[in-house]
Amino acid sequence: MTIVETKRLILRPPIKDDLDAWALMEADESVKANTGSVQDRRESWSQLLSVAGHWSIMGWGALCAVEKDSNRFIGRFGPTKPYGWPCIEVGWMLLPEFQGKGYALEGAVAAMDFAFFKLDRTRVIHTIRPANTASQRLAQKLGSVNLGPITLPPPFEAIANDEWSQTREQWAANRTQFV
Repeated sequence: MTIVETKRLILRPPIKDDLDAWALMEADESVKANTGSVQDRRESWSQLLSVAGHWSIMGWGALCAVEKDSNRFIGRFGPTKPYGWPCIEVGWMLLPEFQGKGYALEGAVAAMDFAFFKLDRTRVIHTIRPANTASQRLAQKLGSVNLGPITLPPPFEAIANDEWSQTREQWAANRTQFV
């Protein structure tokens, strides 16, 4: 199993035992306000299986984040590449109780390293809704640049998103501030 460790987190592929916390995160209106619609437990299960299937078929996918001290699932981080996406996306989502503690930056840095240096990608994006200022700030901290509106494939084409992006060379220079 692929495992990425940071100072406080273990990032790994999803497992069946993640469902309760995953479903809690996906059902939280504050979490989903800028990332899509609230999901019920059945939809969360399908989504968890989809991420696990991405790992099975592609050999990589989104990473579930577990806090080392408590061994609790706290959220998930990219990389992903949904059907029709222009390139690999590094995204992030945390349970509310773990927000504001630096975990988003810590996990996003690890996910960026994973995408660029383990998966050997030359560019990553973050699709961020214009109202999602917290994710915009995180993307800026990572060194990504807002390239403006992006039209995503169906069924997401009517949802306003901006494309934030950077190359592997830019990341290699930007990441020095995090090590």
